[in-house]
Amino acid sequence: MTRRAFEDRIEGVRQFNRFFTRNLGVLREGLLHSPYSLTESRIIYEIANRRNLIAANLSKELGLDSGYLSRILDRLEQKGLIEKVPSGDDARQRLLHLTPDGRKAFSLLDSRSREEISEMLDALSEQDQKRLIQSMNTIQHLLGGGLKYSDPYFLRQHEPGDMGWVVHMHGHHYAKEYGWNEHFEALVAQICSDFINHYNPDKERCWMAEMDGQIIGSIFVVQDSEEIAKLRLLFVHPMARGSGLGTRLVDECIRFARRKGYKRLVLWTNSILVSARNIYQKAGFELVKQEPHHRFGHDLVGEHWEMTL
Repeated sequence: MTRRAFEDRIEGVRQFNRFFTRNLGVLREGLLHSPYSLTESRIIYEIANRRNLIAANLSKELGLDSGYLSRILDRLEQKGLIEKVPSGDDARQRLLHLTPDGRKAFSLLDSRSREEISEMLDALSEQDQKRLIQSMNTIQHLLGGGLKYSDPYFLRQHEPGDMGWVVHMHGHHYAKEYGWNEHFEALVAQICSDFINHYNPDKERCWMAEMDGQIIGSIFVVQDSEEIAKLRLLFVHPMARGSGLGTRLVDECIRFARRKGYKRLVLWTNSILVSARNIYQKAGFELVKQEPHHRFGHDLVGEHWEMTL
């Protein structure tokens, strides 16, 4: 490659940066016509969507200097948007929480962001919307240096063929990793069948995570009663584990259940599924009951977890 060709590519990237920031309005004094800067808005968003968050982890997630972040957090605290609460596990650590005013600020930013992006997407055809998302995913994949919490995957609702993927992935990987027999695959198939046959779009949802045209994860919320919803069939493909996708999927379920007016979100799992249990616990679920059982060819300990919404 000649030096001139490389310089042209540099200018192409710079031109795209100018176009993109102008389109999303991040150069305005207040992001989304709000009193908050881009950095403040991102901090508010992370605190709203993460549990047990401390400043050190937030600094690492956002790539911000700890001193700079500390000054912004102090400013947000003075404005009454956040509070620093001692951790129950370690009194030396302070957890970051939104105050009621902070939640109002987050709700404003979230709704305006959705409105602006919705307007942008509405101007495109269905095919162009998919091309746009795929191109964005490619950029994140090439520049991101591997999967992270906000990496190049996107979530969508289920489509024909997805239930077969869910059943196959659960059957194959649980047999490979835990030695569970075909009865587990049959249970997953039954859950998927019931979901499709009794699907209530107003109260239930399936999310499929997709990256580069491949499905890498899934999760369900199904209605148990007017006040109780069930979280079911969390699955993250091995290639995406450690990326934060499992946490993202569980967070989506919690937000959906709250929006739909459920009072509790419950789930059933097994003690051997340590990674999933950690995600549930960090999200705020509480273990309410354990029961030994023999299923899927093994002696297991079933667990019932629940969250008050």
